[in-house]
Formats: sequence, structure tokens, C-alpha cells
Amino acid sequence: MDQLGENANPGGVERMREDENESRSGSDNIEVASGDDQEAAAAAAAAGGAGAGAGAGAASAAPSNGRRPKKYHRHTPQQIQELESQENDRLRAENDFFKQAVVNPVCNTCGGPAVPGEVSYEQNHLKIENARLKDELSRVCSLTNKFLGWPPSSSAGPVHSQGLNSNLELAVGRNGFGGLNNAGGSTLPMEFHLGNVTILPQTKLVAHEIPHERSPIVDVALKALEELIKLAQINDPFWIKSSDGSMETLNLEEYNRNFSSWIGMKPSGYQTEASRATGLVSLRGSALIETLMDANHWAEMFPCLVSRAATIDVLSSGAGVTRDNALQVMDAEFQVISPLAPVRRMRFIRFCKKHSEGVWVVVDVSIDATRDAANTPSFINCRRLPSGCVIQDLDNKYTKVTWIEHSEYDESAVHNLLKPTVNSGLGFGAHRWIATLQRQSECLAVLMSADIPSEDNIGITAVGRKSMLKLAQRMTHSFCAGVGDSSVHKWEKINNIGCVAEDVRVMSKKNVNAPGEPVGVLLSAATSVWMPATQKRMFDFLREERMRIQWDILCDSGLMHEMIHVAKGPGDGNTVTLLRGGPITTKENMMLVLQESWSDASGALVIYAPVDVASMSTVMNGGDSAYVALLPSGFAILPCIPPSNHGGQSNSNGQLVKSNIDGNISGNGCILTVGFQILANSLPSAKLTAESVETVNNLISCTIQKIKAALTVT
Repeated sequence: MDQLGENANPGGVERMREDENESRSGSDNIEVASGDDQEAAAAAAAAGGAGAGAGAGAASAAPSNGRRPKKYHRHTPQQIQELESQENDRLRAENDFFKQAVVNPVCNTCGGPAVPGEVSYEQNHLKIENARLKDELSRVCSLTNKFLGWPPSSSAGPVHSQGLNSNLELAVGRNGFGGLNNAGGSTLPMEFHLGNVTILPQTKLVAHEIPHERSPIVDVALKALEELIKLAQINDPFWIKSSDGSMETLNLEEYNRNFSSWIGMKPSGYQTEASRATGLVSLRGSALIETLMDANHWAEMFPCLVSRAATIDVLSSGAGVTRDNALQVMDAEFQVISPLAPVRRMRFIRFCKKHSEGVWVVVDVSIDATRDAANTPSFINCRRLPSGCVIQDLDNKYTKVTWIEHSEYDESAVHNLLKPTVNSGLGFGAHRWIATLQRQSECLAVLMSADIPSEDNIGITAVGRKSMLKLAQRMTHSFCAGVGDSSVHKWEKINNIGCVAEDVRVMSKKNVNAPGEPVGVLLSAATSVWMPATQKRMFDFLREERMRIQWDILCDSGLMHEMIHVAKGPGDGNTVTLLRGGPITTKENMMLVLQESWSDASGALVIYAPVDVASMSTVMNGGDSAYVALLPSGFAILPCIPPSNHGGQSNSNGQLVKSNIDGNISGNGCILTVGFQILANSLPSAKLTAESVETVNNLISCTIQKIKAALTVT
């Protein structure tokens, strides 16, 4: 202010101070005074307060002379320029400070340097992504309360946005798991070796990063992730290998000694099963992740294991195509292809974590679908403890997958014939998931290839072979639906109609106009029996077209002949074939049968259905196979564990029973499931009769007797 002049009126200076916030700097806001105005202003300044008043009076009188009114300013141009130079210096200093802060960031916690070097484009992108993901987290608060049954403001289950945002940093890494704070702040005291990749222990979290209130679903996901990685990494004494090394079962005594039950006590009467298996899959890790995180694709990949799947809600969609930190709630029904084993219905969360380049972890863990009046967890008939897989891309276009299955289920609903097999892990165990994944990925590679291998097929194009494979895939899905009792299908169980054997399940449904099935009243019947033959012997007998005359009532006209043979992957029997009955030299009354067969460590299937010549001609020429009407029948084969041996799991009292699972179970026979679907009446409005029910029951009984007799002779 000293630069405004020694003769400045103190009152004018005071007014300048009062009105300083109203004055605006910049040349665009200044109307420069004329020479007369400047002289008047100078005179006013020299005259002091009185002179200033006189100048003001002269200015007010100026309009009377007809000239344009003069506008006076409290600051001269020199004064305004000087004031602006103070503001510019301040802004320039602030700009330099911010530039220095960006180049040399400082940690807010310890005061030391944070990330050396300039901020890269990737870091700026991560900041933008972090802001987007934080917006998504606001949805998690209400969703977790909804799924866990807590009111929004309940103190029993606090899920507030402040605690949630602190607990789940989805975008940039603040610990060894890329930003997901470990529940409770514990570390991962292990190294997970995957070939040349090592998963290092998680760094210890500082106290201020652990919020007082955390999302329960996020906590469950983090604990499940930690447990799955530990179980995938450790060997002895937690895992007991089978004699051929193809399967491992969990030592429950060691598990209970080292892991706490953080999802609640095992329900009374529930049985525990847990297994681990590792294998190579001809599918890239990113493609497998997309399959696992999409409910429909997941069910299509595992048709003999997953009868129904649905995504209830997505809490986080994950980061881009990597699906890192994707978190969702799912419903699913798991099945064994047998009417004697109930479907396992579960609600669980699925969490996908990309640990490093080419390495993912996908983990499932049950959450209670409902709560009773006492607000205690309630599970339907099974609950899924931390289960899932560790996926590692390899350089040779293969993926290494380590799969873990860990469940507790109601054993009382399982038939005595299947209890040993289910309890040993042969029904729902990890080796079934790995074997199915390997087989399905090989079939997928065939479907996506430019040409499909065949054996001198005549009269069918490459497009026709793909259409034929899709038709066989739909046939297998329909057979599995007719054997199980999944809620997604429209089959209704029949009771008190006709005379049916005790272990035979008969179901019916009406088809009015749905494509892919005959119109009318449809019947499905299935049962499971023990057979004195190994899985391989049974499979070879049933898939061989020259042997069908010994058990198939459709072969009353003579031997069946193979017309078309399409391989779905390596190995004998993994094929789709088109068979014809009757003499080869005649085309009159020719009967065609479409058959699919496969066998692996998880079991075997032989599925077939009669098809008409016109429909198959369309399919063989590459036409749409979705409208071909099918009623599939066939067989599912499971390895068998003798009733006296319960494998490497625990009994109902939690005591460990020594494992005796062997990949070569030639002395144990197998469990054969027989299923038939027939058209009871071509009118959808027709009433189901006892005669139709007894017909399908007798068909099953007669077929089983013929198979037993043929195996005894051979």
C-alpha cells in the first residue's frame, strides 16, 4: 500500500480495503480512464479528503454538459498492474509447488517419498478407474445387507460406505493382493509356487488401513481367498494321495487343527468331502476366467455337474477383461447323473482375483440363502466351503489348473448305493471338474477349428459336422435334465400312477409347441444299479454298435451300422456317430440313431436318440439343428467304491477314515444309471395313463437284465 502514494487520503485507503474483494483484476475488467479523468483523479488526490469530495461533486455534475459520463476507478492503471503482479507471483509459486509435488510425491503416512519419477499415463488411468470403482462400491452396502439379512442401519451387521471404501480398494495395489485388504489385517505366511511363478506373502497392513466397520461379504471373500491359496500350496500332511496319484483327499484332522470354522459350525448330520486335483487344459486362462464368471457359459462347460446356474447380483464387475476383483453372488445346483443322489442347491459368492500376469484365483464360498426367525444361518442341503481353482497360463498354449472342492452336505438324502462313492469325492470331487474341463476344452477346440477330423465321412460337409456336434451336445443336456431333479427343468415327479419299482424315478411333462422335442405328453424314467464290471468294460460294451443287438430293443431288425463318425477329441470313444439299422443295401424303413459317447476319469456317458432321415439330411448339410426333435436315452457310468470303504474323508462323527481311493478299481464294479425318455401321447392335453408309466418302467427293467446277462456271458 506504500506504493499508492504518501498523499493518498486515509479515508480513501480505508474504502479500498473494504471494497478489495469487489475489485477484479485483469485487463478485460478495466475501463481505462481518459486524460481528463486522470488529471481530475490526481487533483483529487493532491487536495486530500476535501479535494476528493470536490472531485466527486464535479464528476456528478459532468453529465449536465452533454458529454459522456466519466467513470472513475479507485486504482490507477499502474496500481492495478502492480496488484496483478502480486497475484501472478502467488499463482506462479503455487504452480511450481504442485509440479514439484507431482514429480516427487510424498507419503501422507510416513512423510517419505512415495513413487519416484513422473506420473505415467498408466497411473493416471488407474486413478480414473479407481474413481469409477469407488462409485460401484456404494452399491455394495445395500447389497450385502440384503443378502445377509441385515437392515441398512443394523448394528449387528454394519455395512456403511465409509468402512466399505476403506476395506475394499479395488483399483490400485496397497498390499500383496493388489489392493484388497486382508480381512482382519492378517498376513499370508506362505509362498505359492506355480512353476516359475511364486505368490509371495501379503505384506502386513498398517493399523489405520483396517476400518472399524467392514462389509461382511467382502470379509468372507477375502478369508476364502486366503484359505484356498493355502490349501492349493501346501501338501503333507493336509492332503492324502490316491495310490495312482490322480486324486487327493483332505486330511480333516489336520485341517480342523489349523483352520477355524469362520462360516459357522457344521450342521448336524452333515458329511464333509474335500478333494484336490491338478491338470493341463487346452484353454487360455483369460477364456477360462470369462467362462467361470458367466453363469450360462459355466453351466454349458460343465453340463454333467451343473444343472442350473444364475447370477443373483454383481457387486463388482472387475477391472476390464482381466476380471480382477470381480465379486458376485450366484445360485447353482450341482448334480450327479443319478436319480438316487439329490441335487445340491447352494447360494455362494464367487470372487476372481488376478494375482499376477497369467495367474488367477477364483474362489467360491457359501452364504446363507435364508434366515429363520432366530436370525441364524440356514442352508438348503449343502454348503460350499472355500472351493475353486488356481489358474496359470503356460508358454505352450496350455493352462495349468489346480482345483479344490470342499463341501458339507446332508448325507441322509443320499441313497445307500451311492453314499461311499459320493463321500469319497467320486461324485462331486475335484478330479471330476478337471476331467470335465479337459474334455470340454478339447471339444471346444474342435468346434472352433477350420476343419473337424473325421474318418472317411461321405456326404457331410465341415459345417455339417459342426452342426452334428451341436445337436449331440443338446441331446446330452436333455438326457441329464431328464435324470436329475433340477428346479430349472419342467419335469414333474409321478406318484401313485401305475406299478413302478422302488428305486425308479418317473417324471412327465407336456410339450405344446417348444422346439427340439416332440409335441405331446413326454415320460422320463431313470434308475441306478450296481454292475459287476469296470467302467471301461461297461463303456466299451455299450458304445459298440455291434453289441447293441444284445440289449437295445430298437435293434430287433438286426445289427446297427456306423454311417458317420466325428471325433470330439483324443482318445477312443470320445465321438459322435450316426448309426443306421437294417440291411445296408436298402433305404426303405431306414432307422437312424444319433449317439454321443465319452469316457474319462470322472465317469462315462453313452447317449443316443432316434432321428428321422429328413432332419439329419438338413443337419449334415449345415442346417440349423435347434429344431430337430429329440427324445434321448442312454447310460451314465460312475466308478464304484465298495460300501465298506468310505475313502479319505470323515465319518458322521468327524473321525478320519483311511483313504483307499484307487484309479484302477477293477474289483469294485461300477454304478450304471439307465434313463429313457418316450412319447406317451402325441396330444399335449391327453391324460397320463398307468399303462404308459408301467411301459417305461418295464423298459428299464428289461434293459438292465439284458445287460447283466450279456456281461455274464462275455
